[in-house]
Amino acid sequence: MTSAGGPPRATPAGPGAEVRAVAAAYADRFATETTAQLAARHRAASLGGRALVEPAVGATLAVLAAGVQARSVVSIGSAGGVSGLWLLQGMRPDGVLTALDGDPEQLRSARRAFSEAGIPSGRTRLIFGTPAEVLPRLSPGAYDLVTCCGPPTEYRPHLAGLLGLVRTGGALVCHGLLADGLIADRSARDPETVAWRDVTRTLREDDDLLTAVLPVGAGLLVASRRG
Repeated sequence: MTSAGGPPRATPAGPGAEVRAVAAAYADRFATETTAQLAARHRAASLGGRALVEPAVGATLAVLAAGVQARSVVSIGSAGGVSGLWLLQGMRPDGVLTALDGDPEQLRSARRAFSEAGIPSGRTRLIFGTPAEVLPRLSPGAYDLVTCCGPPTEYRPHLAGLLGLVRTGGALVCHGLLADGLIADRSARDPETVAWRDVTRTLREDDDLLTAVLPVGAGLLVASRRG
């Protein structure tokens, strides 16, 4: 298995791992993707450089968006439009997805994915740039859901700003913390694992948040802002 921005990692072996692999495969099959989603996934995979959102994770994002009746969503990392198509599926019909990415190829792929899926242009806002460049331009407390689909090293320094975007009752969702299983390995000191530990600690220790780790796909860290 390959972690975002890092070398291949060994996947834990044993009967338990086999059961989890079978369960994960079933969850991905259960989350049926459209032709547009499959095309977006293929293009994003060919570009490389990012951990793709698995179908089961995408379906979970759609359910989370529907749960908060999301009208305004920010996606840190466009993932070639894969995560965006799932989010739009769960958002309100008048909802607007803002996706920012420092990779122009991924952003172009996302734009094509939304076009092929027939998403009205007014429902998406694609911004080229890093979190440091773009976050100051977004309105605090104005978003129902904020998702982070790239490596945590890219947004960890801006976590306070990301949390500041989320309205009361909204949520911040980070994808990928269980991708290589290293977050629970105390001997692991690589930059990505350290960043994940910082992110999880910051969210868990914030009294204004309710947090949970969902072991779906590469893992989702969900933090809901208390009402």
